[in-house]
Amino acid sequence: MNTGFPSLDAQALYQQLLLSLQSTLAPDAHLVGITTGGAWLAERLQHDLSRQVPFGIVSSSLHRDDFSQRGMAESIATKLPFEVEGAVIWLIDDVLFTGRTIRAVVNELFDYGRPKAVHLAVLVDRSGRELPIQADVAITHVDLPAEQTLRLKQDSQGQFVFSLEG
Repeated sequence: MNTGFPSLDAQALYQQLLLSLQSTLAPDAHLVGITTGGAWLAERLQHDLSRQVPFGIVSSSLHRDDFSQRGMAESIATKLPFEVEGAVIWLIDDVLFTGRTIRAVVNELFDYGRPKAVHLAVLVDRSGRELPIQADVAITHVDLPAEQTLRLKQDSQGQFVFSLEG
């Protein structure tokens, strides 16, 4: 288990995710990035894997259990340019922490239809789960104090980097 933040090379982790999904994704599966870090990852994966089926972006904002405190924290709205009903969907996110974002995103997906299957791939799985949610693919694991936030950022050249806040 990786426990040190300084060793998190977001670009290297992305390459590992790319290789993992290259051998895992069915041709008809749809990538769906969770705003914002997951959306960046899904867009790049869509390009790098030369996927022919459309990919989407999903926001957790409207289904969060802390909506009254956060409000519309994310500006990117859900965009699913394919039929969700019966689709195989791979949710893509940067960091899996409590599981609450994933719960909210699955609720959002079901507003659009009932997928055949929903899988989850993340760059980083960190300790602190509050719900029984597990990633199908997690490139690395880190242990961080609950008050710290690990965020994926994208620089002006489109390169991924992690920042640690708190």
